[in-house]
Amino acid sequence: MPPPGPVPDSRYGDGSRPPQGKRRRVFLWVFLAVQILFLVWVIWGASTASGTPEACRGRTGDDLRLCNDASDVGTTIGVGLVIALWAAVDVILGFTYLVYRLASRRT
Repeated sequence: MPPPGPVPDSRYGDGSRPPQGKRRRVFLWVFLAVQILFLVWVIWGASTASGTPEACRGRTGDDLRLCNDASDVGTTIGVGLVIALWAAVDVILGFTYLVYRLASRRT
């Protein structure tokens, strides 16, 4: 059994931690890139609903209103699905980061 205390040949024999270099924040940049991509996707998806859809051209009265309303509902469902996917990806990224941090911490 080795004697208690620091190892004499140890570079950090006083028990101090090695000097930290510049920390790379790869996860932060990946996370921000994912957020920007989803934000652009939501904005693009919501903006495509402006105006009268091609399928509604030539319709008048109640038919036109019904067609426009159906298009708006479809857009809302689509944007909602993108936001749900966004939330799911964020949860997966969060758990991945948590597992990485727990696995790489020093004991």
